[in-house]
Amino acid sequence: MDIYQIIFWVLSIFTLGCAIGVIMSRSPINSVLFLILTFFSISAHYVMMNAQFLAIVNIIVYAGAIMVLFLFVLMLMNLNSDTEPQKNFLIQFAGVISGGALLLVFVAAIKSTFTGLEGKTIDLSQSTDIGLIKNLGTMLFKEYVFPFEIASVLFLSAMVGAVVIGKKDKHLAPTE
Repeated sequence: MDIYQIIFWVLSIFTLGCAIGVIMSRSPINSVLFLILTFFSISAHYVMMNAQFLAIVNIIVYAGAIMVLFLFVLMLMNLNSDTEPQKNFLIQFAGVISGGALLLVFVAAIKSTFTGLEGKTIDLSQSTDIGLIKNLGTMLFKEYVFPFEIASVLFLSAMVGAVVIGKKDKHLAPTE
């Protein structure tokens, strides 16, 4: 076993441990903090796959912006176990059934993955330039320039729509 495989397995175990911490934590704040650690370890996996751009975007967008919003929402909601309604047996039963179905899907996916790899070895030491920012930008602005421009026009129209909807109308505002 070489160093890349050891790092991969350590990161994988850490990622799974943090993901289980998200689910098993009783405190919502601790759950969000475990989710942040999970995002950082996933970014480390991206770096190992030579996809530095995805790693940085994952850290900035998910571990940064989205998790700060989650923490603000949790702190503003003021969750107490006293005010939380008790879930009835039917909802708990549906949760157990859906969790079991998800477990079966995971087991089937893992089984199909390992049955196709018999006798094959994967060389992790070969470096590829697929995930580098230069190659991503070249592909984005050469092959996918039209969908990129359409997406930018859609985002611009969504921002203008949000400003128009959020703007208060002076004619409808009550006068004092």
